[in-house]
Amino acid sequence: MATGPRYKVPMRRRREGKTDYRKRLKLLLSKKPRLVVRITNKRIIAQIAEYSPDGDRIIVGVDSSMLTEFGWKGDLNNTPAAYLTGLLVGKKALEKGIEEAILDIGLHTPVRGSRVFAVLRGAVEAGLNVPHDEEILPEDSRIRGEHIAAYYEMNPDKFEEYEKRGLKPSELPAHVDEIKKKILGD
Repeated sequence: MATGPRYKVPMRRRREGKTDYRKRLKLLLSKKPRLVVRITNKRIIAQIAEYSPDGDRIIVGVDSSMLTEFGWKGDLNNTPAAYLTGLLVGKKALEKGIEEAILDIGLHTPVRGSRVFAVLRGAVEAGLNVPHDEEILPEDSRIRGEHIAAYYEMNPDKFEEYEKRGLKPSELPAHVDEIKKKILGD
């Protein structure tokens, strides 16, 4: 580690690997609300946040565990759950009068078709205006969970948790469509 009188210790949240202050400053300079997406080991969190000098103010907050209120029986941190979480946060943001936002993925590495961008696709399809490139969004087959259903056909013994919740993974694409209709109120 560097020592000496000219060495500057990085800010605490940067040392902890929680905040990239350069990226945060660029997002804040846009003066738009941020669509903040964070992925944990068990769930997906999506929030609409605005800057405040006292600390960011969360206007809308949704996590994937709220999908169970709509009858979701799948996992809470896979690609279909990320998409449905984005759909839900987009719908709630529009109800609060927020029509546009800018995506904040934090320290996640931007990978085309990842869960972070599945949340983005859900928010955009709900009607939220978020600038993005269409190429980064996941395909329809991954959004509907067809890749999970195909994997279930090869390894059915790895999906005991799905079956305990009353869902066969081969029925996941139809289940995603059903929950999507419930969220959008169709």
